[in-house]
Amino acid sequence: MKLSKFFLPILKDIPSDAKIKSHQLMLRAGMIRQSASGIYSWLPLGFKVLKKIEIIIREEQDRAGAQEMLMPTIQSADLWKESGRYDGYGLEMLRIKDRQDRELLYGPTNEELVTQIFRDNVKSYKSLPLILYHIQWKFRDEIRPRFGIMRCREFLMKDSYSFDETKEGARLSYNKMFYAYLKTFERLGLKAIPLAADTGPIGGDLSHEFIILADTGESQIYTSKKILDLKIENFSNDEDNLNNMVKAFTEIYSATDEKFDQSEFDKSVKKEDQLITRGIEVGHIFYFGDKYSKSMRALVNSSSGQNITVEMGSYGIGVSRLVGAIIEVNYNNNVMKWPTTVTPFHVAIIDLGKKSENETKIKSQNVYEKLKENYFDVLLDDTDESPASKFKNFDLIGIPYQIIIGSKQKVDEYEFKEVGFDKQIVSLDFIIKKLKEIYFN
Repeated sequence: MKLSKFFLPILKDIPSDAKIKSHQLMLRAGMIRQSASGIYSWLPLGFKVLKKIEIIIREEQDRAGAQEMLMPTIQSADLWKESGRYDGYGLEMLRIKDRQDRELLYGPTNEELVTQIFRDNVKSYKSLPLILYHIQWKFRDEIRPRFGIMRCREFLMKDSYSFDETKEGARLSYNKMFYAYLKTFERLGLKAIPLAADTGPIGGDLSHEFIILADTGESQIYTSKKILDLKIENFSNDEDNLNNMVKAFTEIYSATDEKFDQSEFDKSVKKEDQLITRGIEVGHIFYFGDKYSKSMRALVNSSSGQNITVEMGSYGIGVSRLVGAIIEVNYNNNVMKWPTTVTPFHVAIIDLGKKSENETKIKSQNVYEKLKENYFDVLLDDTDESPASKFKNFDLIGIPYQIIIGSKQKVDEYEFKEVGFDKQIVSLDFIIKKLKEIYFN
């Protein structure tokens, strides 16, 4: 893509209502624009990042054995009345009526709808275990939307729902999602800490939040520094190892405000190991047993020949929120560097030649075509902006690798730079080989 043709409405000044880094950068870099309070349009640059995050989440859900589906944004109020949550959910739920005066709602979550789908179509334990998921927009009418896409009213979310015959099976499904979440966040270049958490309006008695450490986070974290040393690659995705993995992460004290106990914290974690900080919630998993299957009569014929209510769990990831979380972790001193797994473009070509200099333009175009032939997603800055302005814009956009082309370079000589590191003078063949190692190996 050539920058002169790419829709990238960059702002020079920080909007006055943007208080945190991610909100400021996403507005300035032309990633999003607000259309109403807490509701945003995703422009091409932001949408490219969002879709790449979605792909990684989908791959890890598929790897965990979950099956993708798609449920609607609008749900019948009757289902929520059946589960008993319609009146108790609160003002965050947007309640509406259609022209036949039927009560509907814009889904804030999907436990009721997926339970209806299950009960109408699954009758035997032989179809279990079953994990269904979808990636869909949701709406919660936040009383004070703030921090851009971090706490907005409309957001993209991944929801998984597990159905099992037994409590033991349900716990295994929970562990599979626990592992999938840690793996997902690792691939996004994030260190996620699972913390014991309150179940809230979802219900149940087992729940973990996945928190990314960030000073601008709204969640208070109490844990041990030792949890930062645990690595997901030390565990494999089989039943015994899943149990060991969850045990390793959960036997270290870690809790949010709602679950925090000072005396238990002091007893469990040495003073020098205590980590009290803030973070951003990016995922939340729940095991709630028969909370919905019982009230909504989601029954299956068990292996012992009895009709039983299935054991259920739900597992959410804030897909759009992850864009902001990644920025909060990686934005430093007015410079952004996207992780290679989600960068909107693989590499940027910055033509520093003057408007009258055709030599650099031809050279830049040739490099652009060569990189495209090798399947790289390239952004070529072919604008007439000054070099200072170009470098400032690319610090904002955050593409991790840059090829800088100036008039004083030799024919097969290019400046190649990784953001945050010194530049190298190398050949185009070297650059292509290096980028292939980074992105395609």
